[in-house]
Amino acid sequence: MKIFIKASALWLAFAAGGLAGTPGWETDWEAAKAKAKLENKLILINLTGTDWCSWCIKLEKEVFSTQAFRDYAAANVILMEADFPRKKELSTAQKIQNETLKKLYLQGGYPTVLLLDSDGRKLSPDLGELEGGTAGYIKTISELITKNKG
Repeated sequence: MKIFIKASALWLAFAAGGLAGTPGWETDWEAAKAKAKLENKLILINLTGTDWCSWCIKLEKEVFSTQAFRDYAAANVILMEADFPRKKELSTAQKIQNETLKKLYLQGGYPTVLLLDSDGRKLSPDLGELEGGTAGYIKTISELITKNKG
């Protein structure tokens, strides 16, 4: 019985995580802005198609999921993900929020990655196709933070 309970708990945690977005990334826009204000950080927003967009999947795998990027981001920015999946289901509230973010920020296609202030003002061009992998992202974001906070 204990094994069944543990297996059920693990499955529920996995299922909840699958709907909650990529680990380390906020999916609630208002919470991301509040956290950015509280921590005096900028927001890195990623408009993505996590289950269908090949460039989005590549960016996640080669940059966002690396330990170097996660460590850097945790110390320097608030990560916000607005997902537009084709296979997994989002709540109605999440869909409405993400559609609003899409109208405000999508620049041509997916992925669109932008640095924003805590009020949602754009501080960068689209970083979605930035070259240089993890090191390139960290360098560019660091330069943008310095430029916009200094």
